[in-house]
Formats: sequence, structure tokens, C-alpha cells
Amino acid sequence: MDLKATLGSLDFQRVRQIQGIGAPIIVLAALAMVVLPMPALLLDMLFSFNIALALVVLLVTIYTLRPLEFAAFPTVLLVTTLLRLALNVASTRVVLLRGHEGPDAAGNVIEAFGSVVIGGNYAVGLVVFAILVIINFVVVTKGAGRISEVSARFTLDAMPGKQMAIDADLNAGLISQDQARTRRDDIAREADFYGSMDGASKFVKGDAVAGILILFINVIGGFIIGMVQHDLAFSEALEIYTLLTIGDGLVAQIPGLLLSIGAAIMVTRQSASADMGQQVLSQMFDNPKALIISAGLLFLMGIVPGMPHLAFLTLAFAAGGMAYLMHRRRAAAALAEAEAAAKAASPEQQAAAAAAAPKELGWDDVRPVDIIGLEVGYRLIPLVDKGQGGELLNRIKGVRRKLSQELGFLVPAVHIRDNLDLPPNTYRVSLMGVSVGEAEIRHDCEMAINPGQVFGRVDGIDTKDPAFGLEATWISPDQREHAQTLGYTVVDAATVVATHLSQVLTNNAASLLGHEEVQNLLDILAKNYPKLVEGLVPEMLPLGHIAKVLQNLLNEGVPVRDMRSIIQTLKEYAMKSQDPDVLTAACRISLRRMICQEINGIDEEMPVITLAPELEQMLHQSMQAAGNEGAGIEPGLAERMQGALIESAQQQELAGQPAILLTSGILRSTLSRFVKNTIPSLRVLSYQEIPDDKQIKIISSIGQ
Repeated sequence: MDLKATLGSLDFQRVRQIQGIGAPIIVLAALAMVVLPMPALLLDMLFSFNIALALVVLLVTIYTLRPLEFAAFPTVLLVTTLLRLALNVASTRVVLLRGHEGPDAAGNVIEAFGSVVIGGNYAVGLVVFAILVIINFVVVTKGAGRISEVSARFTLDAMPGKQMAIDADLNAGLISQDQARTRRDDIAREADFYGSMDGASKFVKGDAVAGILILFINVIGGFIIGMVQHDLAFSEALEIYTLLTIGDGLVAQIPGLLLSIGAAIMVTRQSASADMGQQVLSQMFDNPKALIISAGLLFLMGIVPGMPHLAFLTLAFAAGGMAYLMHRRRAAAALAEAEAAAKAASPEQQAAAAAAAPKELGWDDVRPVDIIGLEVGYRLIPLVDKGQGGELLNRIKGVRRKLSQELGFLVPAVHIRDNLDLPPNTYRVSLMGVSVGEAEIRHDCEMAINPGQVFGRVDGIDTKDPAFGLEATWISPDQREHAQTLGYTVVDAATVVATHLSQVLTNNAASLLGHEEVQNLLDILAKNYPKLVEGLVPEMLPLGHIAKVLQNLLNEGVPVRDMRSIIQTLKEYAMKSQDPDVLTAACRISLRRMICQEINGIDEEMPVITLAPELEQMLHQSMQAAGNEGAGIEPGLAERMQGALIESAQQQELAGQPAILLTSGILRSTLSRFVKNTIPSLRVLSYQEIPDDKQIKIISSIGQ
């Protein structure tokens, strides 16, 4: 066994050595043909070998599954082109030296192409040769060269992206190291192949040009040699050397055309692993509709008077028959697949398939509610479409940025969608899926708002500002300047929606602050004050208590920008009480300077409204009797208090001063809830929330 294996290995090595010397022998033989004279018999054998080699190369390109499987094609193309040019030189030498002896002087192959293929007529030979040159040079070679150039450029441009895709698949675990290495090698080989084909196509193009030049040189040279050296007549010399030259040219051009076709097929192949015949048949005749339509058109052409009926009708019936057979084959294949699947399925699977129910619902089918939503009717879509010049998206971003800076936390994103159930010109603002604001606007008009004092009326559609309820009018854009001169405040539709959204979010700021936002605020504070936040959650206070305190502050119009003071107060009072209301009151006291500045600015004197001592004492007793819930206020007393507070607040607004109700800390929270919805402009402060540097000026006293 060892001896046989050794002998087999030696035979394999000898075969490899013999194969290795094949290409050098062809190159040396081509050089020898250029230099040394050749007999006619050897020339016939080499011409036949050249034609056979071109046929083999063409068939290999047709049946190659992928271009990279014939990666040596550019080299083969170069060697065969060199061999063909060498044969041209050798045959030219024989034609010019021995052409006067007769048509068979240059060999039987050239004689056969000169006499049999073109019938011995040199005029026909010139036409046929010219047609072959045009097909080869103008059509096939030029197109193949262009495709090679573009393919090489695109392949090189796509290499970085393909390498990144391989790295991504490798990092994701979709392929192994060996698979990644193989794919990288394929990419490198593909780039080398198309780059080589780009250069090899230039050899094919040059070979076509050389064939034309060699034809003219042989005809002119043979004509001169035959008449001058061999004393041939003009017509005899013209016929002999033209036929020999054309035969020689056809012998060279036919293999050249075959190789050009092979090069064109190779560069137009896809990277899919399938031979050309399968690709063409599967892609051209996959759908029988094309054949059916073609059959109908051919039939119509065949029945037109004067047309060759037999040819067109035969092709029409052939195309229709092919379409019918393809349809039957596809139906049979689909039926066979269904039967195979039914047989392969178990009885349990068949029963389950028969009683199959719709897809079971999962948690992915539960759509989370939008924290902030904005729904628009279909006529308001241009407001949110940047392609149509809509500015609402930018306005909403500005609103979020402004509110986030004012309130002290990041306002969630606004999810915008169209709603066909809404009236066309209506929009709706929702929080947590609940509608909190809705209005009808006109996106192609502008709103002229009456601020309280105007000097005339403008023509338009009367309406109300959705944000503040002010009297307004929808006007056309060309009335803007006129309305402004009359004292109106004019804004576009996008500003109307943005202002309304800002007002809604400000009034409902407490609903926008959740546990996630509170944790983010603590994380940001911990970066600058790590010791302050350390040990707060959950050792001293649960995160939910902190969130409730911050929501209480926002609900009372107090921003949470000063998180440092808030957390300091919570850590100080956490050991005394865990009640969020008590902690909120303590935080308000620590934020009293900011609260008073938000209400009254930097003025040292603060005008306030107070309660009469008797009324305040009565309210204390009512709250104690009702469990501090504020429900113990006698209805008649509550109505009289509300009327007096509304009157006092209106007087303060007319005087251009803020409306502030000053009361005790026990009553502050209850009275704040009491006036929140009825008198939103009235702010309720406790005595402890007035800074020491502020002077109190009592404007009126309720209950006297």
C-alpha cells in the first residue's frame, strides 16, 4: 500500500509538472511563429487548434457557475490573443511568399475559408469580413470593455462596505472565523478578477483593430508582390491575394469573435451560483404572462394581410403552447408540494392546522400610551410636514426646550399623528392618552388676538384663542400689517398650536414628572453633590415620596430647578416626617425667595390679600372638625369667600399687580386647592414663605 501510494504521488507530481509547462510552451511557440517560417501543414493544425481553443473557452464561460470559478480567464484571454496574433504574422508570411503558387499555398484551412465560406468571391468576402469586424469591434468588444471598466470601479468602491458587513456578521456570531476568512478572500479575488478583466478587454479591442490593419497590409502587399516579383496580371493578383487575405482574416476573426463573446458573457454574469442557461431560462420564462402576451401579438401580426402568415402564426402557437405547458407545470408543482406537506404532517399537526386559531396576542401587541400626544385632522397635516413648509415641529421643540429650562426637568417628547376621526381643521392635545385640550384652527390663515384694547375691527372669522380664551379673529396673511396697526397681536397657526400646547403642559407639569425623571434629576445632582444625594434613597425617603413632593411643587406652580435646596430640605425633615404634604410645605419655605420672585419680581414691597382673624380662626376649626381635608367649610361661607377673592384678584390685575393671598401655613394648602380652578391667577402663600427682606402691604382683608 505504501509503494502504491508513493507511485501515485509521483505520478500526480509529474502531471502537475507537465501542466505547469503548458503556458510557457504556448508563449514560446507564439514567439517562434513570429520569427521562424512555418509549413502549410503545421499552419493548418495551429489554425484548427486556435478555433478549437476559442470554442472551449466560450463554452467554459457559458457553463461557469460564478465568475470567480474561472478566475484565470483574463490570463487565458491574453494568451489566446497572443497566439492568434502570432498566427496572423506566420500566415501573412506564407501568403506573401507563396501566394502566387495558388489558393492552397497557405494551407487548406485558409483555402477553405477563402473558397467555401465566401464562395470564392472576394467582393462577398470583403463584405462578410467587414460585418464580422463591425460585430466584434463596435458591438461586442466595445460593450464588454465598458462593462469591465464599470464593474472594476464599482467592485473596488464596494470593498469597504463588504468588509464592514463581514466584520459585523462575525461580531454578531452569524459566521465563524473560517467563513469570514473565506468571504474576505472572495472579495479580494473578485476585485482582482474585475481589475484584470478591465485590462484584458483592451487586448481584445486591440486584436480587432490589428485584424483590420493586417487585412489592408496583406492585400496591398500581396498585390505589389504578385505584380512586380511574379509578373502576375492585375486581375489575377487581385483575386489570388484578396481571397487568401480574406480567408486568413476570417480564420483569425472567428476565434477572436468567440473570445470576445466569452469575455462579454463573463463580465455580464451575476455573482449567483448558477450557469447562464439556468439563469436565462429561469428569469425570462418564469412567468408565463410574457409568453401569453407575445403569442397574442404574434397572432395579430400573422393575420394581417400581406404578412408571412406561416412564420408568425407558427411562432404564435409555439409561444402559446409553451405558456400553457409552463402553467400546467407550475400548477402540478404546487399541488405536489401541498400533497407532500400534507403527507409529511402528523395527524396531530393536521388536526392542529385544521383548527388553527388566529395568532395569540402577546405583550408586544399592547401599545404603550403616549405621555404627550398631538393629533391633527387631515387638513392640518401641512403644519407638521416639513416637505410642505410646516413649522410646527420646530415650534414644539422650542416649547419643550423653554419649558424644560423653566420647570427644571426634561419635558417628554410630543408624539404627533394624524387622526381621520377628528374634524379636518381640528387638533387635540392629550396627556397619558386623555384629551386635555382641543381646538379648531385654519392653517392657511393667521389669528389676530385682541389683547384687551384695539382701535378697530378686522374682517375675518371670529374665534377665541385656545390657550387663554381671548377674543380673536382669523384673517388672511395679507391683512397682518393692518391688524397690527389696530393693536391686534397677530400669530400664525403653528404659533397658536404651540402656545396652546405650552399652556397645557405648564398647567399639567406635575403629570409629566414620573419616577424615571426624578431618578435622572438625582443622578445629575449626584455628579456635582455626591454627598448630598448619598444615603437619601431609599434609606431616608423612598423614591415615590420624593416624586410626590416634586409633583406637589409643580402642581402649585413652583419649578424644581433648585434641586440642591429641595434635597437638602428633604434630608433635614425626613427624620421628622414622611408625609409628602409636610415635606412639600418645608420645601416651599426653603424656596421662598424663588417663589416670591416668580410672583412679584424683585420689588421689595409685596401687596397681599389676607383673611380677617375671625374668618381664619373659623376655617381652622372647620378643618380640624373635617380631618384637615377642607371639606368642613360651610357652603354659604365658601361661596362668599370665593366671590370676595375674585373681586380682590380682579382689582389687583387692573392695578397691574399680582394677586397674592397670605394666610397661615395650616390653611395654605387647602386654600390653594380651593382657588386653583376658580381663580387661577391668585397665588396662595403662607407667612413663613415671605422672605425677611420683603415688606408686606395689605391691600384688602377678606371677611371684614
